[in-house]
Amino acid sequence: MTDFSKILSQAKEIETKMKESQEKIKNITVEGISGSNSVKVTLNGDGEIIKIDISPETLKEEKTIIEDLIMAAHNNAKIKLKSKTSEEITKATGGLGIPGLKFPF
Repeated sequence: MTDFSKILSQAKEIETKMKESQEKIKNITVEGISGSNSVKVTLNGDGEIIKIDISPETLKEEKTIIEDLIMAAHNNAKIKLKSKTSEEITKATGGLGIPGLKFPF
């Protein structure tokens, strides 16, 4: 019975840490860049775009080029966000690697 109590205690501890991590993840912001800083996209922890910055020089480019730069900056930001959320999950779970657990939710 002690093993079960210990497991239950650890599960509650992980649950508490996960809730804390979820709050921290919500407050994360990441910036993705493309075209030598000509386009910057900022995402929040939920993966929502909160800012797009396009340099004046870039605005002179063709529409398709600007669209490609925005997509590239967004994808760069998504990669950074995934990395930061994974770090936060690892801290919360102590590196247990819980299958099926993906962030952001």
